[in-house]
Amino acid sequence: MPLLGRTANGLFWMQRYIERAENMARLLDAGLRLSLTNLSAEPDEWQSILVSAGVEIGYLEKYAAFEPAHIIDYMLRDLDNGSSVLSSMGTARTNGRMVRTALTRETWEALNESWMVLKQRLSRPVDDLPAVLDLVKSRTALIRGSFYGTMLRNEIFDFCNLGTFVERADNTARILDVKYWVLLPTHSSVGSSLDNYQWGSILRSVSALRSYAWEYDADLRATDIIHFLMLNRRMPRSLAYSYRCIGDSLDYLAKAYGTDHPCLGTARAIVARLEEKSVTEIIDGGLHEFLEAFITDNNRLSNEIARNYSFYS
Repeated sequence: MPLLGRTANGLFWMQRYIERAENMARLLDAGLRLSLTNLSAEPDEWQSILVSAGVEIGYLEKYAAFEPAHIIDYMLRDLDNGSSVLSSMGTARTNGRMVRTALTRETWEALNESWMVLKQRLSRPVDDLPAVLDLVKSRTALIRGSFYGTMLRNEIFDFCNLGTFVERADNTARILDVKYWVLLPTHSSVGSSLDNYQWGSILRSVSALRSYAWEYDADLRATDIIHFLMLNRRMPRSLAYSYRCIGDSLDYLAKAYGTDHPCLGTARAIVARLEEKSVTEIIDGGLHEFLEAFITDNNRLSNEIARNYSFYS
């Protein structure tokens, strides 16, 4: 029997918000690393975090300036920010509790315990940002490990998988956009050791520096890093890998439900675009523009999945 729409909705958004909590930590990690290489006094790298996370407007409703301490607090602890780590984990737990009977005991306990640990740690201002970011990443990894290690590969798994990879694709595109928004001191810095260090910081923020070296070589080249994070199907946080997983889950759901919904066609079109484009074509056409269009299409796919599988009925 097909899942009730509200159950599919709860599973999808539980996983999206778990992934979002980790992604907010990774965006902050990218901003922190890039700030260490900023040669100007302007807080471009911190503003870029808000822009890329899509929360700049909400931030400016509370604060008049882009102060790093305020941005960190807003991204980690502020319940007025629905995408903050604390808000995301709370929403994930609420959705998880709603669909608790669809989860294994290990998955629910990992989620519930992680929410309690992070709620306690984020109840006070952050005085050691790297340690807190590591805690967020380790706790979300614990939930993910419990989920992948114990859940039956059925439609419950597929709706969860869709939530994870729709959110992850969005985040990888946004982390790459952080690099776009951080303006180097001069155009001549492009390709310099400073530029390469900043690209290396992006890799570190997604825990991919060593795997990049395995796949390419030790040299950090912007074109290779863009390829790795966008088009390499073996990189688990790349756009191409995420959409391979999205396509697989939508295929499984289509077979299980006996219906090819429009969202499957949308996902296949995005996969085809990623397969057809080369890094050179993407850069020549504008990396920022490509990422903006991708984020828009990814959001459209999310809305189509919700409509096609009656999430709100």
